[in-house]
Amino acid sequence: MEDIRQITATKQLRLVTFFSIAANAFFLVPVKFTVGILTGSLSLVADGIHSATDMLTDLAVLIGIHLGSKKPDADHPFGHGKLETLSAAGIALGLLAVGLAMVYYAAHDIAKGNIHHPGNPVLIVAGLSIVVKEIIFRVTKRVAVKYHCPAALANAWHDRADALASVAVIIGVVAQKFGFNYGDQVAAVVVGIMVSLVASGIFRDCLAELTERAVDEVTIAHIKDIINAESQIRQWHRLRTRGVGREIFLDLHILVDPNLSISDAHDVSERLETAIHRQLTRPVNVIIHVEPDLPQLRK
Repeated sequence: MEDIRQITATKQLRLVTFFSIAANAFFLVPVKFTVGILTGSLSLVADGIHSATDMLTDLAVLIGIHLGSKKPDADHPFGHGKLETLSAAGIALGLLAVGLAMVYYAAHDIAKGNIHHPGNPVLIVAGLSIVVKEIIFRVTKRVAVKYHCPAALANAWHDRADALASVAVIIGVVAQKFGFNYGDQVAAVVVGIMVSLVASGIFRDCLAELTERAVDEVTIAHIKDIINAESQIRQWHRLRTRGVGREIFLDLHILVDPNLSISDAHDVSERLETAIHRQLTRPVNVIIHVEPDLPQLRK
């Protein structure tokens, strides 16, 4: 069951990532660069650079998914899930560098007194980019959330940042048409700031996972409901969880009737583990400690 889930997740994550690569390589990057250079639009060129970095992050996601999907081995008995998290962290750092570079070059251009006059082609390209990137964002985010892939989710927000960057480009061009000479450069600064903020949020979430943060409260509440539904568990304690890439690692102690045979107590543990696997959407690695229900063992 778990192998099938992992295989299905990997296929869908790869599919949406290849979709993003194709959209950037064959449409967004060449069109943005061409129109940006021809019209002298710094903000559209910056937007094109952002789209180009999308392809690099797409490749990082594919590498992270490939490595994270590898089976546990002697050197990595708990699997390779954190490689996906490290991939997401790498994406975030690259995104942060791009955002800060955009801010620097746009501010430098304003300081030099350069004035750009991008025309209507910039508005058309930016508008098309918003539509394409928003579609990619929604599709990628849905798959990333469904299969709890941090690298793909980071990449989805990269796509949303690209869509917002194109919105900023449109606002800058329109502002320039109304007499604000540095509208194009200010738009590029706004794009850079947005990209940097998104990158910071992604990196913060990656650090939280790498420092063994528990899974989200909704998932923990669901796990507690599953445990409480098992009638032969008299009491439980020391529930601990942590996320490793797409997988949840979970361990807890359960107290059962001390008169149960070892075999029957084991059956209680097996039923609980099976219920957790079936009812949670993420792959789960479960360790259950079975204890007799004695006063000194209750917590």
